[in-house]
Amino acid sequence: MKTVVSALIFSVLFLFSAIPAEARVVTQSIVYKDGETVLEGFFAYDDAAHQPMPGVVVVHEWWGNNDYARKRAEQLAELGYAALAIDMYGQNVQGRNPEEAAKLSKPFRENRRLMQTRAIAGLDVLRAQPQVDKARLGAIGYCFGGTVALELARAGERLKGVVSFHGGLSAIERAEPARVKAQVLALNGGADPMVSQQERDNFVAEMKAAGVSFKMVDYPGATHAFTNPKATDIGKRFDIPVAYNEGADRKSWEEMKKFFGRLFDEKPVYIP
Repeated sequence: MKTVVSALIFSVLFLFSAIPAEARVVTQSIVYKDGETVLEGFFAYDDAAHQPMPGVVVVHEWWGNNDYARKRAEQLAELGYAALAIDMYGQNVQGRNPEEAAKLSKPFRENRRLMQTRAIAGLDVLRAQPQVDKARLGAIGYCFGGTVALELARAGERLKGVVSFHGGLSAIERAEPARVKAQVLALNGGADPMVSQQERDNFVAEMKAAGVSFKMVDYPGATHAFTNPKATDIGKRFDIPVAYNEGADRKSWEEMKKFFGRLFDEKPVYIP
């Protein structure tokens, strides 16, 4: 009888040991610096992973590193990536209205080298995390952050790919042939008044002239900030042309998933 009970206990223990650990997204704040500027990033990853994961930088809208950017980092972690929502402005610095946000983003829009170095400081933090596979890195950004992601590509950073969601496409210094190492995906609102057709045409010409592997998608009827569920309320409150578009949000996220899945040579499973 004792032998039978022992065998049963062993079988139960073996069964539980064979069940993989439940995936759990872990998040943590990481304080870092660019020169004398103190910054705070938000790092998210799946602690059930047993090997380094592809790493993705997330760059916030012109408001600053807020809950929206952090939520996107968590969603990327659910896909099997290690994601860092980087900080472009400074620890606890956020714009409360369009005037403040414009003031915060203006130095970076006017000085693209500053934009690049500040973003690279965050990228370096991501590279330093033990959970990250340094050979498989990418970047995404929203609005202002989309412009930042594109500038990382123009700077020649060793990224597999960058994705701009409703970001500005213009460049002060255009991409140079052989310098851009990342593939580029630009996802735009087809009715976005903040990105003119001329700006789109110039971007296409720039990418082609530099020999960049790129894709640009316009979502008909979608305006600026179409991925942010709070955009419609923000647009009404401040009388600015931004609005959420559920269809474009979903389609653009799927486009990003396919893009990174191909570049990182894996097929991560989306967990809604």
